[in-house]
Amino acid sequence: MQEEIDAFAGYLENVRKASRNTVLSYRRDLTQMASYLEQQGIAEISKVTQTSLNSYILYLEGQGKATTTISRVIASVKGFFHYEIGEGKIGKDPSEILKTPKVEKKPPAILSVEEVEALLRQPDGDTPKELRDKAMLELLYATGIRVSELIALQLSDVNLQVGFIVCRDGLKERVIPFGKTVCAAMKNYLEHSREYLLKGGESSFLFTNCNGRPLSRQGFWKILKYYGDKAGIVSDITPHTLRHSFAVHLIRNGADLQAVKNMLGHADLATTQVYMHYMKQDAMRLAYSGK
Repeated sequence: MQEEIDAFAGYLENVRKASRNTVLSYRRDLTQMASYLEQQGIAEISKVTQTSLNSYILYLEGQGKATTTISRVIASVKGFFHYEIGEGKIGKDPSEILKTPKVEKKPPAILSVEEVEALLRQPDGDTPKELRDKAMLELLYATGIRVSELIALQLSDVNLQVGFIVCRDGLKERVIPFGKTVCAAMKNYLEHSREYLLKGGESSFLFTNCNGRPLSRQGFWKILKYYGDKAGIVSDITPHTLRHSFAVHLIRNGADLQAVKNMLGHADLATTQVYMHYMKQDAMRLAYSGK
């Protein structure tokens, strides 16, 4: 079955132009499904039945998997078998009976403006590491980009004269502006930090670790957690917390929802509309206070 999964992944990447993360997610979900089915004696795609797929979903539920995880798996499975139908590999879709569980959508956690300001104040020294960290935190909050996009930025993706970065996700790219504060932090990093971190080497990446190598997601998470603790922020803080905070703070300041969607790189406006929950909360708070 792995051969069919590989072909489907190739279709997603080359025909659907799906992002690398999307392809990896589908491949992981389907490989785990195939592993389970093989343990049940089902190694060929033509042998997969509605009962066997339903059994797999029940198995995931029994493992205590989150509703969001099961919903994602079902989407992967349905996409895969729909593709197999189109390729003529099977005559009937065994995934058609699978129903996506209702997911309770919770508003994303955000930081207050005061908490963000406290976080951004933490790297206040002039060591190469602090200058880099300052530039990364300022850029992340000012643009709302994902941590994967931050660490993938190339030196050529930054325009300090005009004040913008170019983010790429597969073949898609978007231009995101930033202001004077970010520009100053970036100039400081590029002039007084980056060359030191490279230790005589070369790199096309905008940000590197202290050994001049590309920064990892885990490496950045540790940096963020360190400064979050230093700022006295009690709630859990992740790179996505800053992304969500960026979006909500923009909308609260009157930014157009469509403009925020474009900056975040959301495919669907409905994804961006989740942030309107905070606007409703604000309206209710004002109404209750009588203002």
